[in-house]
Amino acid sequence: MRDDTKKLKRGLKNRHLQMIALGGAIGTGLFYGSAATIQLAGPAISLSYLIGGCVIFFIMRMLGEMAVDNPVSGSFSEYANTYWHEFVGFLSGWNYWMNYVIVSMVELTAVGIYINYWFPDVPQWLSALICLVIITAINLINVRIYGEFEFCTAIIKVAAICCMIIFGLYIIFTDMGPFPNNLSNLWSHGGYLPNGWWGLALSLVVVMFSFGGIELIGITAGEADEPQKSIPKAINQVIVRILLFYICTLVVLMILYPWNEVGMQASPFVQIFSNIGIPAAAHLLNIVVLTAAISVYNSAIYSNSRMLYGLASQGNAPKILTALSRNGVPMVGIFVSSGITLIAVVLNYLFPGKVFMYLVSIAVAAVLVSWFIIVVTHLKFKKAKQREGVADKLHFKAIGYPFINYFCIAFLIFIAVMMYQIPDTQMALFILPIWLIILAVGYSIKKRSN
Repeated sequence: MRDDTKKLKRGLKNRHLQMIALGGAIGTGLFYGSAATIQLAGPAISLSYLIGGCVIFFIMRMLGEMAVDNPVSGSFSEYANTYWHEFVGFLSGWNYWMNYVIVSMVELTAVGIYINYWFPDVPQWLSALICLVIITAINLINVRIYGEFEFCTAIIKVAAICCMIIFGLYIIFTDMGPFPNNLSNLWSHGGYLPNGWWGLALSLVVVMFSFGGIELIGITAGEADEPQKSIPKAINQVIVRILLFYICTLVVLMILYPWNEVGMQASPFVQIFSNIGIPAAAHLLNIVVLTAAISVYNSAIYSNSRMLYGLASQGNAPKILTALSRNGVPMVGIFVSSGITLIAVVLNYLFPGKVFMYLVSIAVAAVLVSWFIIVVTHLKFKKAKQREGVADKLHFKAIGYPFINYFCIAFLIFIAVMMYQIPDTQMALFILPIWLIILAVGYSIKKRSN
């Protein structure tokens, strides 16, 4: 197998990997998208995140097993190319790139929404444009600067979540302010499952968007120091932290405030602390959620540029995308990825206030394809290693192979079915086949030109 990763500089430590994964997964999906999930699941939102988190952990262990065996920048695109089919490698790489372009657009849209909390007259598109320019510049410096920036922004939101949980618990147990004397908000407004199991099932669509980004650990493998040690540690620790942060945070929020009074006008975190009479906390939290959106956008630009680099190294994208700056970063990939996300600026100019859920639905559809490819590729990877007689020598084994693989496949199909049940997400299921056809045509053209 070729080793294209020598061209990229390994400058990411374990602490970087963990915070990059946290940065990618703890962002708008939690801080803003949870509003839609709360409307569907009510207090059972914590159960939704528990279910989704467990499935993602299984998938991450599959990716981790492959990444430790072969730590390359193209990650699962390279593995699909090697163990499944060249077309699947082509499709998975470009699909993941498209997914994170959409995620970039979601985060830029969220930046505009958060800025409007303080400055309602500032156009969403202007805030998005300023964020795009600054983050692009940071990614062009070098990978260590990117890693340090992501580390700092992730630390901010992790610390804020911890403080919010502690402060929320203090309010609950000291009866500070106009709060119930018990946990009644968890069941007083229609019960723990106000919309039944059907509402819980529907909520999993937005929940899965929230977990999109954790697979960034696999993408960073090509630039990680000691990947055989850092990748397993990052995967095992990050998933636990994400589950704790998500579930604990949302349980506290559901206790503090009735779920049926949470709207989509701003982050639920900001809304709840503002509505319960703590404006200072609301302003601080808005700073945090803004930081979170910027952090995820930072991760998205990083991921997109490395995926393009990996695709170009495989021959699945123009060779110019392998061009590196003096500092060893794929500058052309950064410019291309950042340039495409300018579409978000245009969309926020044309349709302010209507863009978010449409973009989220497309991102969910794309990430489902990526996760599906990871799961199936892992099945083929394991069979290949068994034929080679080295399956027992793999350093970081997935859980429950092959039964968990088939379970995850069924779960991902289930999420796609649920997407069809929600009017705002149906569109993505019609767009996805068109996108896959475009990729098939692109692959055919590529094969003819070779």
